[in-house]
Amino acid sequence: MIKMENTLGMISITDEVFTNLAGEAATGCFGVKGMVACPKEGGPWQLLRRESMSKGVRVKHEADGSVSLELHIGVDTGVPIRTIVSSIINEVSYKLEKSTGIPLNSIDVFVDAIIA
Repeated sequence: MIKMENTLGMISITDEVFTNLAGEAATGCFGVKGMVACPKEGGPWQLLRRESMSKGVRVKHEADGSVSLELHIGVDTGVPIRTIVSSIINEVSYKLEKSTGIPLNSIDVFVDAIIA
């Protein structure tokens, strides 16, 4: 959770806000099938439904007050992965910084599945 104070009072932003915004922004990009769950014991990757897509996002708080994100996605077959990843980074960065005002340190995108 990030806490900020201004002249009007205290603002708290939970990790859930970051994961939901990032998941929504990423899945809105062309070629993205959805977010995927990270397996704990090396099990199979699981495409997440819309209501639980935030499980494919990890948030790390940096010492300088910025946030780093790790996104796990599944993409369509035959789409240029480099282009999709670039689009996701741009879209997520824009939406999170515009919505929260918190700077992003880094966004790492992992393509964990190619889905037909």
